[in-house]
Amino acid sequence: MSTLVWFRQDLRVADNPALDAAVRAGGPVVPLFIFAPEEEGPWAPGGASRWWLHGSLLELDAQLARLGSRLIIRRAADSLEELKAVAAAVKATRVLWNRRYEPEIIARDRHIKSALQAAGLEVASFNGALLREPWEAQKNSGGAFQVFTPFWRHCQNLPEPAEPLPAPPSIAAPEQWPTSSLDVAELALLPRIGWAGGLREAWNPGSAAALASFEHFLEHGFEDYSNERNRPDKPGTSRLSPYLHFGEISPRQIWHGVRRFAQERGPQSPWRQSQFLTELGWREFAHHLLYHFPQTPELPLRADFARFPWKSDPAGLEAWQRGKTGFPIVDAGMRQLWRTGWMHNRVRMIAASFLVKDLLLPWNEGAAWFWDTLVDADLASNTLGWQWVSGCGAEAAPYFRIFNPTTQGTRFDPSGDYVREWVPELARVPDEWIHQPWQAPADALQAAGVRLGVDYPRPLIDHGVARERALEALATIR
Repeated sequence: MSTLVWFRQDLRVADNPALDAAVRAGGPVVPLFIFAPEEEGPWAPGGASRWWLHGSLLELDAQLARLGSRLIIRRAADSLEELKAVAAAVKATRVLWNRRYEPEIIARDRHIKSALQAAGLEVASFNGALLREPWEAQKNSGGAFQVFTPFWRHCQNLPEPAEPLPAPPSIAAPEQWPTSSLDVAELALLPRIGWAGGLREAWNPGSAAALASFEHFLEHGFEDYSNERNRPDKPGTSRLSPYLHFGEISPRQIWHGVRRFAQERGPQSPWRQSQFLTELGWREFAHHLLYHFPQTPELPLRADFARFPWKSDPAGLEAWQRGKTGFPIVDAGMRQLWRTGWMHNRVRMIAASFLVKDLLLPWNEGAAWFWDTLVDADLASNTLGWQWVSGCGAEAAPYFRIFNPTTQGTRFDPSGDYVREWVPELARVPDEWIHQPWQAPADALQAAGVRLGVDYPRPLIDHGVARERALEALATIR
């Protein structure tokens, strides 16, 4: 009898607990992927995520083929019925998968598990996405953490995460494969209009690319990460977030990879305290919060913010989305996002702060735009980030902490290289004016070939005025 392995956001063969358990059980293994966006509620994969998923499925199928197997692909409105049908076709006695933690998916999976067990199938799920399960960390007084530092300290005091599992040497195939399986192209994940060229230039989905990116970061970025991670003008980050989201690399592979790398360079290296692993801790914290506060993708964790007097400004929202706010660091980030499906994390904070505090637009509108345009769109991390900036979530930045986009740009992109790359109409503006071209002398703008309001927009709003308006809005809910 065979085992059905239901692939979801774990599109790899190494350190895949469900696949490992299936192979160890003996007998044929049938890898299955079901595309069922209707079951994801309001958080079905966005456009950039669908583009990534297309490439990732192709790579996973190729990996499985090298192990003597293949990926069965189905499109369904009901994953349970599809699982039953495939299980019957291959005479499967068990169904295995790795867990997901989005509220809609938790509810669906519980229903599916119960129904499959009632049908006589053995069912088991595994942790293939996190270092710790979201329910493993609890305060001494009980309950979920809402502050990162004690959460991460608690996690680091728990036993070491298990070593990552090796890829199986081979996968036994069933005597007969299911008679129907879609080609990846039949899922229609790629955009119908040609906006994805920048994504193809910037990314190569799949676990092989994930591991290569990780190794490159260890060799060229890890040791300077603490100093360079906030500089969008430098290649100082790992860019592993989309690979983590789609499960093309596991957090255990990263954790132990960092450990080995650091110890090779000195046995006394305080690798557990590295800023890079702390960022992995923030990912764990985001999932901890999403699990314990499942309402937060739509509602603020701090209930008082439900009364916040957000504005409605379709023109301002569109200017922000298209990178035409008149604030160069914000516009550079939004254009990088549109072109590549990714934005440097420091600039994400600056751009998000501008939307919710300078323009007073709801954080949900920004979260929805990021969800559709980010290749690393992850419900837990997206929710944590937007609620943090907006001051309405766990350990959120106080609402009165309002980023000044000009000073942020000057501090983190001091020579303007990042702005010049993504806002080329400002390429010839001198360094001292690159983050505030509206303050530049007329002759400097003329020499740079910039006509404000023609070649590059004037600022949507005076930041000083916007700051005072935001503080007045905050006072109404206190």
